[in-house]
Amino acid sequence: QLQLVESGGGLVRPGGSLRLSCTASGKRLSLYHIAWFRQAPGKEREAVSCINTNGRETNYADSARGRFTISRDHAKNTVYLDMNSLTPADTAVYFCAAGSRGVLSLRSERYDYWGQGTQVTVSS
Repeated sequence: QLQLVESGGGLVRPGGSLRLSCTASGKRLSLYHIAWFRQAPGKEREAVSCINTNGRETNYADSARGRFTISRDHAKNTVYLDMNSLTPADTAVYFCAAGSRGVLSLRSERYDYWGQGTQVTVSS
């Protein structure tokens, strides 16, 4: 059974940066496409970014493109989300998810394994 644990969230000022990590146990993360999603209070969960199994293909939601970078380190069984130029609108719980079906996608139904999330708060 694949288990995912997110880390790296916290409180950051507007314009600041954070690096989120998604670390896997139980199976090799390299077998899976990985995506980051987020959910703000009172809002629906939304996709942020995704990366394919070999790390050569990525995709970003419009809200993340140009500010966030997704990457993966197979040796560490970890996927990262580097977030820059953060704004209060980025405040949310961030989840990573793993899936192995079909092509890379930002659709949440493609992902079968989910972490518990890490809180990101952007505030002055």
